[in-house]
Amino acid sequence: MADPTAAPRQAVGRLADGTPRHGPVGEIVMDGDLVLCHLCGRWFRSVTAHLRAHGWTKDGYCDGFGLERGQSLEGSATRKRRSAAFSARLVFEPAVRAGSAAGRARARAGALAKDAAAAARGRPLPEQRRRKAREALAAIPLASIADANRARAAERIARLAAAAATEAGYPAIGDLVRARVSAGGSLAGLSRELGLHKDWLSRHLPDLDPAAAAVAAVVDRSADADGRWQPTLARLGYADVAGYLRDRLATHQTVNQIAAEVGMGYHAVHSALRRHGLDAAPHAAKRHAARCREEMVAAALGCASVGEYIERRRSSGWTWSQIAAESGQPQSWLRRHSPA
Repeated sequence: MADPTAAPRQAVGRLADGTPRHGPVGEIVMDGDLVLCHLCGRWFRSVTAHLRAHGWTKDGYCDGFGLERGQSLEGSATRKRRSAAFSARLVFEPAVRAGSAAGRARARAGALAKDAAAAARGRPLPEQRRRKAREALAAIPLASIADANRARAAERIARLAAAAATEAGYPAIGDLVRARVSAGGSLAGLSRELGLHKDWLSRHLPDLDPAAAAVAAVVDRSADADGRWQPTLARLGYADVAGYLRDRLATHQTVNQIAAEVGMGYHAVHSALRRHGLDAAPHAAKRHAARCREEMVAAALGCASVGEYIERRRSSGWTWSQIAAESGQPQSWLRRHSPA
């Protein structure tokens, strides 16, 4: 256990203003019932009471050393003694009882939480809070975080759709879409009417109401949605949208590359692909280039695949360095293609 009469600990760094610090930023150092003072490196039962010797306040100390303002600067035994003393005052002192009752009433009404939020607004999070958040996130699997984010996003989209339908006088977003498209409207026009991005319904309607999305797609096709493609396709030498898209997908072009060539947006091209029953592979150009590279390397090594080549060499006791030297490929690339 630390000796309060021992020599001070050596400084381990300095704050931005040059003040020496004897403890880590964002962390309270305790040894039994003693707490280390970041300012002088000595041990105390209550650093809060000691701060007067440095001319510092508790709030200034917490802000300077990245601590939460509610962080106690006292040892556990000292806190217990203070709690016991306050419990006695709560019984025998009317003013303390009245103050405690008023505080509990404000807490039940949510006033304390609102005041705390207002006081913290605009103030950067201390290092101690950021460290706790990192530790908490590290304990949660990334897949769970992704699932929770997707669920939260889907819930928000459903709320927006329900509110838009109610405001327009319809029980659900699907009913609103059917009414508008049957009257000759488009999803883009309806999205703008609802105060949303023009592609909002095109993106989210298949998840919100697949039946309504199918109806909108049929109406969209019947309205000759490919008409605005014709001038560009004529310049490129194509007679129809479907043939042009199939040709571009066969040459492994991405949706963004097609959109740039025809001078349209990503979602316009994506809608055209859906209309004609075509599927675009994500990162098509990069994946095709990766497959070509793998096939070229495998052919040069006389194997059916890179994985087969690696399996042969590894079973013969070759190291990754030896395999990389023979194949002329980086170790990281070879490891990604290892079948094991």
